[in-house]
Amino acid sequence: MAAEKGSAFLLKVGDGGDPVGFATVAGLRTTQMSVGGEMVAITSKDSGGWRELLSGAGVRSVSISGAGVFTGSAAEGRVKANALSGVLDDYRLSFESGETMTGKFLVTRLDYAGDYNGERNYTLSLESSGPVVAA
Repeated sequence: MAAEKGSAFLLKVGDGGDPVGFATVAGLRTTQMSVGGEMVAITSKDSGGWRELLSGAGVRSVSISGAGVFTGSAAEGRVKANALSGVLDDYRLSFESGETMTGKFLVTRLDYAGDYNGERNYTLSLESSGPVVAA
């Protein structure tokens, strides 16, 4: 697997259309994704002292976080509106290899900050709801 540029790791938000079109959330300097889940242990006295897990069981989730400089783009406005209204929306992560991960996410945190002589920046966190599809 070849190394990929971090600048090509993009967060995109849906436009609400059918089919959904996606716009890149501008200004992001850092983006991070975590895939996690809860496991279901099926350990018994027949496990020989080793923990056993049930494959395919439990709850899986994807968390996304990012930070960047506020540019006032339409995509940033949509993310802000989603955060204020607490609605799920379509989001897509796009990688340099052409791979994508798409699903419904909820903005769980959106913070703005700015220095007197500096730019306004923001950080955001999203949590998946339902399946996240890799393509």
